[in-house]
Amino acid sequence: MTEGVRLATLADLEVLEQFASQAVAEQVDNRGGAIWSKQETRNPPFRASLEADFNNPDKSIWLGVINEVPVGYAVTSVNLLRTGEVLGTVSDLWVEPEAREVGVGEALINAVIEWCEERNCIGIDSLALPGNRATKNFFETFGFKARLLTVHHPLGHQ
Repeated sequence: MTEGVRLATLADLEVLEQFASQAVAEQVDNRGGAIWSKQETRNPPFRASLEADFNNPDKSIWLGVINEVPVGYAVTSVNLLRTGEVLGTVSDLWVEPEAREVGVGEALINAVIEWCEERNCIGIDSLALPGNRATKNFFETFGFKARLLTVHHPLGHQ
């Protein structure tokens, strides 16, 4: 079994859409997931958003593969800070549950880190929902630490 990463192409749009849909669905029932999943309904729709990402030099999309079969993905961008420095952001990182803990997620995050280092980013941000200990532990393995806490007050209009 060979795990690895490759850059995604426009030909991968269908599998990327499926992965993104599964990634969002997996988080809905987690603490914070209901609101987060509503934010992940993108405008423009995910396919159009991804198509634009392929033409954006400040974004990159990778597929995690086992024996060349896609089993996960990551989407990263760089954001210019008001100081003129650049911050990397991982907006998506997901691996099929059956393919976890075999090195695909590690290969994806290593590709992200290398890409951000090449762009002289001062750091990389990502998101882990509260209560999703597996995601938090995964990121901590690679030196990520919490630096921001989002608080939310629910209203009766949900």
